[in-house]
This record gives sequence, structure tokens and C-alpha cells, in this order.
Amino acid sequence: MWTLIVAIVVVGVAWGIVKKSKGAAPVGPDQSIEYPMLNRTHIEVGDEFGVYNSNPPSSGWHYELTSRKGFHEEPVPDQYVIHNLEHGDIWIAYHPRISEDTKDALSKFAFSKLIITPREANDTDIALVAWTHVDAFDLEGGVLPEERIHDFIKRYRNKGPERIPVGAMEAIFN
Repeated sequence: MWTLIVAIVVVGVAWGIVKKSKGAAPVGPDQSIEYPMLNRTHIEVGDEFGVYNSNPPSSGWHYELTSRKGFHEEPVPDQYVIHNLEHGDIWIAYHPRISEDTKDALSKFAFSKLIITPREANDTDIALVAWTHVDAFDLEGGVLPEERIHDFIKRYRNKGPERIPVGAMEAIFN
């Protein structure tokens, strides 16, 4: 009897691990572009710096402080968010022209190691950004491609050059 119970528990645990690992893997293709890393230089607010090689920037000059994670309705200067990227956070930069419904849908992605901000300088409606990776796209029919966003997060969250554990205290500006 005990052997049967142990066997059932072992099979159940193994099944759970397999199911969880399959759910953790991205299902769609990687649609991001990888950009060469510029640098990891900290600058003071107001300092001059070079030109970024992606829009939004995915590496390069950034401020000493990071931005508060979560959903923002007000823009956050790129140089704070780039520091978040260095720490392995994901940045979802949305153009302010998107609908309120789409903003509400984006706000549901505001979980650990994510920052979501409006950004007027975006060339597209949405840009998913990680350290040296950008997946930028316009919405088709106003529909948010949630699987694409989840896949990007699964691929790149906590993959920055400075991995900061979830929940760790960071010096933030806002």
C-alpha cells in the first residue's frame, strides 16, 4: 500500500515539474532584434552622453538610480529604465496614442521585474525591451498580442548583466 502511495506521489510531482517547465518556455518565435551592447556607464542627471543604437534604448548610458517597477501613466526618463534593464527587468514602453483598453490590458503585466511606461519617442505602438533586445510592433486591430509579450518576458526577464533577485531593495528615483 505504501509503495503505491509513494509511486503516485512521485508520478504526481514529476508530472507537475514537466507541466511547469513546459509552461515556462516561450511558445512562439523570438521576434526581437538583438543590438550590440553600448556600455554600462553610470551618468549624472544632466550629463551629456552618446547616441543610443535602438529605439527604445536597450543598453548604454544610464542614471545611478532605477525606476519604480509596475505600471506608470506618466513618462519615465529612459536613463532610469535602462538601469532597470541592466538589472534584468523588462520594459514595456507604449506610445501614449494607444487606447485606454489597451493600457488596461498592459497594466495586467505589471508583475515582478517589469516596468510599463508611456513613451512618446516610440516609433511603434508597443516596444518590449530587455538588455540588448527590442521587440517593437504596432497593434493590429487594436488587439494586444499577449502571448508575444509573455514569450518575451519568459525569454529575457532577469537576464541582464546585473541580476538582482526578485524583491531585492533597489535605490529608486520615483
